Amino acid sequence: MTTITEPQPRIATLDIVRGVAVMGILAMNVVAFSMPIEAYMNPVAYGMETTGDFIAWLGGFIFIDGKMRGLFSFLFGASMLLVIQRAEASGRSAWSVHFRRMLWLAVFGLIHYYFIWYGDILFSYAVIGMIAWLFRASEMPKLLHWAFWLLVAQLIMGGLMALSFFEMSAAAAAPGATAEVIGQWTAMKAEFAVPGAQRLAEDLALYRGDYAGIVGDRLTDGVIFPFFGLFLFGSETLGYMLLGMAALESGFFKGEWSRAAYARTLIIGFAIGIPAYAVMAWLVVSGDYSVPMIVAVTFAATVVFRPAMIFATAALIILATCSGGALVERIAAAGRAAFTNYLGTSLLMTTLYYGFGLGLYGTMGRAELWLVVVAMWGVMLIWSKPWLDRYRYGPFEWLWRTLARGERQPMRRLTAT
Repeated sequence: MTTITEPQPRIATLDIVRGVAVMGILAMNVVAFSMPIEAYMNPVAYGMETTGDFIAWLGGFIFIDGKMRGLFSFLFGASMLLVIQRAEASGRSAWSVHFRRMLWLAVFGLIHYYFIWYGDILFSYAVIGMIAWLFRASEMPKLLHWAFWLLVAQLIMGGLMALSFFEMSAAAAAPGATAEVIGQWTAMKAEFAVPGAQRLAEDLALYRGDYAGIVGDRLTDGVIFPFFGLFLFGSETLGYMLLGMAALESGFFKGEWSRAAYARTLIIGFAIGIPAYAVMAWLVVSGDYSVPMIVAVTFAATVVFRPAMIFATAALIILATCSGGALVERIAAAGRAAFTNYLGTSLLMTTLYYGFGLGLYGTMGRAELWLVVVAMWGVMLIWSKPWLDRYRYGPFEWLWRTLARGERQPMRRLTAT
């Protein structure tokens, strides 16, 4: 007689924070789903017509933009280390378990990017996750040391990028600027500036068009974008994964800290981060949303203050949910099925906005998008818990696990003989 055993016990705090993170990521990604790419970087590029739209941008910039992506990176590092440790404890090859998982995640990421949505993070997580393997046995001080220098490297790269934008902008605006210099500046700022009429018309036509046209564009003009993203944010992403590993080892993500310790983290992090982000928002607005200022804030200044906001946000989530309850259980379930919720969101959002679905691309302002976000949060919270009450994994979690292990994994949560 054989018995199908349940998966190893979950760390509830990790699942809860992950659930909030995957919901929060949608709050920023919805702009990229529904508007031209320039609108994600530059708020006045599209969808900023009312005071409500401005408030939606400002709130997102201060509390959500980059923080949820960063928190997801922290959690990825923590979960990756947990999988490695459990593989070692069970006598399995941790190397094989880890790299098979990362290789299949890279495959999922490329499929996601080329055939579903261009804002994929899975491919870069998989590649960076392979590098993070080198730090699996590192003590917490070493993890923090490497994370610090990786973030310094990200800051230097972002600072040099911002400096080049300021210099090119000045050169193009200088008296007697050549047509070549002006043309270089026009191309350089294209993804951050308010799109011209022709560029806007082309973008709206593409994403309101058929599926074949969208995929064709991704496989031609956008074919190297996933690899470019590795270069642009790789250092920061690895640094965040190492911080997540350190947070797991310290007990932070296990809910083992005292309420006072979480409260201190929350207060200090927000006391540093919120005023800093408010000042950065003021710089962008007072600078009339100039491209060099947007680049300086987005790629350099935020690097300094984002980790404080990420830790504070995680501490707030842990404190707010430590008493449990029905809603917390549903958030935890959304976190356990985060892979499915992330990919499922892309499928639903592209169907909602792109031409092969309802074709709502470019029709909503930033404030209106929150109606979609809240509705999608409801979907995540409604389906995740009932599904996981019956099944061991979310659908895509099961597929990933099956492919990584090379054999069909049991799905039903029922004990069988």
